[in-house]
Amino acid sequence: MSKNQNDYLNNLRHTAAHLLAKSVKELYPGAKNAIGPAIEHGFYQDFDMGKYKISDEDLPKIEQRMRENLPSWTHFVFNEITLSEARKLFKDNPYKVEMAEEFAKGGKKLLTNDPGNFLDLCKMGHVENPSKELNHFRLLKVAGAYWRGNEKNKMLTRIYGTAFPTKEALDKYVWQQEEALKRDHKKIGHEQELFIISDEVGPGLPIFLPQGAILRHIIEEYIRREKEKRNYQFVWTPHIARSKLYMKSGHWKKYDAMFNPMKLDDEEYVPKAMNCPHHFQVYLSKPRSYRDLPLRVAENGTVYRYEKSGVLNGLFRVRCLTIDDTHTFVRHDQIGEEYENVLVLIKDIMSDFGFNKYKMRVSLRDEKHKGKYMGNEKLWNKAEDAIKTVAENSGIEWYEGPGEAAFYGPKLDLMFEDALGREWQCATAQLDFVQPENFDMHYTDENGKLVRPAILHIAILGSVERFMGIIIEQFGGKFPVWLAPTQLKIIPIADRHKEFAAKIYKITSQNSIRTELDDRNETMQAKIRDATLQKVPYMGIIGDKEMEKSGIDKPEGMFLSVRSRDGKNLGQIDVAQLINKLKVEIEKKI
Repeated sequence: MSKNQNDYLNNLRHTAAHLLAKSVKELYPGAKNAIGPAIEHGFYQDFDMGKYKISDEDLPKIEQRMRENLPSWTHFVFNEITLSEARKLFKDNPYKVEMAEEFAKGGKKLLTNDPGNFLDLCKMGHVENPSKELNHFRLLKVAGAYWRGNEKNKMLTRIYGTAFPTKEALDKYVWQQEEALKRDHKKIGHEQELFIISDEVGPGLPIFLPQGAILRHIIEEYIRREKEKRNYQFVWTPHIARSKLYMKSGHWKKYDAMFNPMKLDDEEYVPKAMNCPHHFQVYLSKPRSYRDLPLRVAENGTVYRYEKSGVLNGLFRVRCLTIDDTHTFVRHDQIGEEYENVLVLIKDIMSDFGFNKYKMRVSLRDEKHKGKYMGNEKLWNKAEDAIKTVAENSGIEWYEGPGEAAFYGPKLDLMFEDALGREWQCATAQLDFVQPENFDMHYTDENGKLVRPAILHIAILGSVERFMGIIIEQFGGKFPVWLAPTQLKIIPIADRHKEFAAKIYKITSQNSIRTELDDRNETMQAKIRDATLQKVPYMGIIGDKEMEKSGIDKPEGMFLSVRSRDGKNLGQIDVAQLINKLKVEIEKKI
């Protein structure tokens, strides 16, 4: 989406928030509207509802009133006012008065807007003719939100909605949301017994159950193997460090999600919030030559971040996360080639997880707030020029993302599209000229001179926990065979079949097929239903017919009836054939 298209969409959605505010105030006299911004996928409007309480059940009524009001909204009238005038105009709405005072204090103009019958105080953009342009909107849900996001303030009622220029775009989004509910990783995680979040342990701290731990292990080992093939060297680093390490890296002042320090031996230590300062010590552990570079240091490293409780969300946002981190130390003349290698690696890995549509965001500084970033102007200009050159040469569709850079350098973020058409930012490759200065890193060049390296901060999956949430929803819990925690479930029909079933279980397990034996005293139908709900790719059913057909106790002479999780009956197959079939699917990652 171009900048102009994005601006128009934001204006459309912000206009919808105004229409929502008017309609709610008409239906619920005394309600006060607070803020109503456009957000990534829609808009919201906060209300102090006074004596009223509303729920999702009230949304159709509110939406209907919005449609009744819309025809009269043909154009907006804007006026600049003084703070004194704002206080008078909005004397019954303390939220608007507070915002007016804040705007005035910051030297901003105070503007009112009115589409003809609803005066409001606002600084955002709007569409020119809402009655013609704002026809495709939908209210989505009711939630609570503290005024200004501060839990010390009053809890307001927040109504979320969305709007699009066309009916087709709105229908697609609504379909995506409905499908997303079915695929919600928290719901599937519960049904398939993948993970829990225990109140006793604490919010944002997931516990992976046996099936989830297997999935996690598969992902971590897969990413490790793929990196080791490409000369990444794995290390292990501790989970805490002296606070002064993060003061030196700049995280202490620039990163606000670090936990409070603890006292050890009269010194302050802190749980690590990122792996990079530890990996810098690997580079600094001995003198480096230009022949040593690139040096690729990797770790599936667990970090701890104090995320606010309001943003915690299943596996998507947690306080304990493992990052498939890599820090590659390169000569400046190696930057382009190393980025090319990294982009190929990212595309290959993400393709194995079913992500084949992507584009790239070049994440740059916010030019208006350069004080947020470390390093001097010269280093930043050099880094941003270098990373734009990489993007130009990549052959990947890309766009700039001002304000999305890390505080120590610009980055390339790959945005992947999932099965529902939703976009996820997983892989990132940051270019850093600042930390080599902070940590006095150097190598000896071919002329015997000391030279600073550059650092590529690379994460392909990002947080393993978040990536697990993404792929649970990507596959709707129906993992391809190579990823499925249980690939085959053996189901004996009666007690007399259990001994034979146990032999097959042993053979398939010894052939590296992740197999479970369901020998519970339940009916065959109940066992099949449970395996289907857990979306196990294949079930092997053993009864009298299978045992009668079986001869010798060898894989090629032992039969079972095979059924897929989709209910397809594959007939009687001998164990050797089944093992071969599964191994082919695992190898091809299908």
